[in-house]
Amino acid sequence: MKFIIADDHPLFRDALKRTVASLFPMAQLIEADTTASLQQRLEAADDLDLLLLDLHMPGSSGFSGLVHVRARYPSLPVIVVSGNEEPSVMRRAIAHGASGYIPKSSSLEEMAQAIAGVLDGDVWLPASAAGSQQTQLAPDEVDIAERIRDLTPQQFRVLMMLADGLLNKQIAYELNVSEATIKAHMTAILRKLGASNRTQAVVAAARLQLDPSMRMVEVIEED
Repeated sequence: MKFIIADDHPLFRDALKRTVASLFPMAQLIEADTTASLQQRLEAADDLDLLLLDLHMPGSSGFSGLVHVRARYPSLPVIVVSGNEEPSVMRRAIAHGASGYIPKSSSLEEMAQAIAGVLDGDVWLPASAAGSQQTQLAPDEVDIAERIRDLTPQQFRVLMMLADGLLNKQIAYELNVSEATIKAHMTAILRKLGASNRTQAVVAAARLQLDPSMRMVEVIEED
C-alpha cells in the first residue's frame, strides 16, 4: 500500500508515519511538506491508497488545497489533519470531499481508528463532530470550490501566491517562468473564477478559509 503524509510540521509528520507504519508495516510512506511538493508526489506516484493532508500546508489556504486535490484525484481517499477542532470546520472538510478528519490532539489510537475506518470505506470524524448536524455549504462557497477545481496545478499555485500578496514579477521568480507566462495564467484564473481583477480573485479564494471572517492580505493591482 502507498500513503502520502503531507504536513509541514516534522514532528507531527513523524507521528503519523509511526502510526501508519504500525498499522501497515509493509506500506510505502511518501512525505510532502508543502503544497507544491505534494503536487509533485501525487503526479509521480500511482496506485495511492490514502492521503493524510494538513489544512495549513504552505502554498494553500483554508480548504483550497483539499478542494484542488479532490478534483484532480477523486478516487484517492483524503483524511484531513489539523489543529483546528471546531466541529463546523470538521464537517465542512467532509462536505468538501474529505473522508475523515483527525485533530492533531488525537491519540495514536484515535489516529489508527480513523485511518483503518477510511480505508474500509467509512467516513470518520471524532466524537465531538460525529453527532453534530450535517453541514450545508453556503452557495458561494460551493460555487468557488467548483471553480477552483477547474484550475490547473500551476494556476492554483499562482492563485495562492496572489493571495499571499505577491506581484507578478515575484511569482514569476518563484516559479522560474517569465512574467508573460504569469500574466497568461492570471488571465485564465480570472476567467475560471469569474473575476474581473486580482482583488476579486483573492476575495473569491477567501471564501474557502477555515474562518470566513479571516482577512486576506492587501492585493496590489497590476496592469
